[in-house]
Amino acid sequence: MTQPIHPIDIILHKRDGLALTDAEINAFIRAIVDRTPEKQFVTDAQIASLLMAIFQRGLDTRELATLTTAMRFSGETFDATPLHTFTVDKHSTGGVGDKTSLLIAPILAAAGLSKPTPAGIPGICVPMISGRSLGHTGGTLDKLETIPGFNTQLNLQQLADTLKNCGAALIGQTPSIVPADRILYALRDHTGTVESPFLICASIMSKKLAESLNALVLDVKVGSGAFMPTYEKSKFLAELMVRTGKASGTRTVALLTSMEEPLGRFSGNWLEVWECVDIMQGKRHPMSADLIELSNILSGWMLHLAGQAATPEAGAKLSNEILTSGAAYNAWLKIIAAQGGDTTIFENPAAFHKPKATRSLTASQDGYLSSMDCKQVGWAVQRLGAGRAKPGDPVSAHAGIEMHAKLGDKLKKGQPLVTLFSEDAALLNEPEAMLRETLRLSPTPPKLQPLIREVITANKLA
Repeated sequence: MTQPIHPIDIILHKRDGLALTDAEINAFIRAIVDRTPEKQFVTDAQIASLLMAIFQRGLDTRELATLTTAMRFSGETFDATPLHTFTVDKHSTGGVGDKTSLLIAPILAAAGLSKPTPAGIPGICVPMISGRSLGHTGGTLDKLETIPGFNTQLNLQQLADTLKNCGAALIGQTPSIVPADRILYALRDHTGTVESPFLICASIMSKKLAESLNALVLDVKVGSGAFMPTYEKSKFLAELMVRTGKASGTRTVALLTSMEEPLGRFSGNWLEVWECVDIMQGKRHPMSADLIELSNILSGWMLHLAGQAATPEAGAKLSNEILTSGAAYNAWLKIIAAQGGDTTIFENPAAFHKPKATRSLTASQDGYLSSMDCKQVGWAVQRLGAGRAKPGDPVSAHAGIEMHAKLGDKLKKGQPLVTLFSEDAALLNEPEAMLRETLRLSPTPPKLQPLIREVITANKLA
């Protein structure tokens, strides 16, 4: 007779540095998703304890593969086979002002709509399952849900229908899709375990592999605004995910990209939607140049893997053509309308931004913007109301910041540096102090890191 597996034994095994068996991992994940108010197979405290044990002890290759697979199949999975199309997605490990998904999904959708399959379905489909704010970073779902009426909680049939008609869909983890990750994701934010490369890998890859992807492009952040504290640890995470993708049969590429400062012009929820809409409408603000460049590079890899471009560089050029032609904006409107969103607000997105309190910081002296702790900037954005203090907290649509300078820019004393937005004037003081502390000017220009630090492919890991 098989002995029952108890959660406390699993916790103790990992705490003591032992490798968990496949049965233990599968039993724990099943206990998480099967529990009800009447039957608590495992408590939040026990889940938190195992998360911390994994954070401290890590997982070997087999444990990680088993955990990812158990999470992937903890609920329903999407089967893209009936679409007879190429499914591809992108995922970022999270940063400040990181809104590339809002541009990439319509770019790829437009490319797919331009070359439909014989069945009339877009030649490329992007079933993008995204997350909410986590730690100092924003969440794609929180940004999208500032659009009145927009529904991120599509069921699998609605997802398939949206992909057939639009070429892309932007959804979240519903109770039926990867429910184990939804539970763990919320608890990681408040148990000091966000930065574990093993938990990040399992979280990201379980969601992505549940999409039935042919290819996946990963944006792994490096720098002070990244979850990983060092370049080596960011690269380690990237390699974990590329190996996990390869093992599943999904072509996977990871780009190590710089996160030493907020990406683009705005950081917040509606603010980031507004910035992307401006770009798709042909309004290219100088502060958005890095956002546009990175979005095109990531889209270029996706187009290359999908066979739409001979090289990633050719794909990036095609991506920019789609973006500048207005095709991406038309695809965006189609996606938003299909998911119930009000597209009329995009006629004047600036007018929709209605914070109740603002404050501007200016340069305290002449000099170059030389450095910042980007993570501290992210926490300042969170404390303005754009992020969460605990799971389930509401987030502000209009809280955030606008950066008026990039690293390396030369400023005059009194020149605008950053503007803060909040829906509560009482929330401005602490973020202002945090930003004043971390935004530093110097008499000489800093040495800047390239936007793309390294590209990791499965072939490089062979």
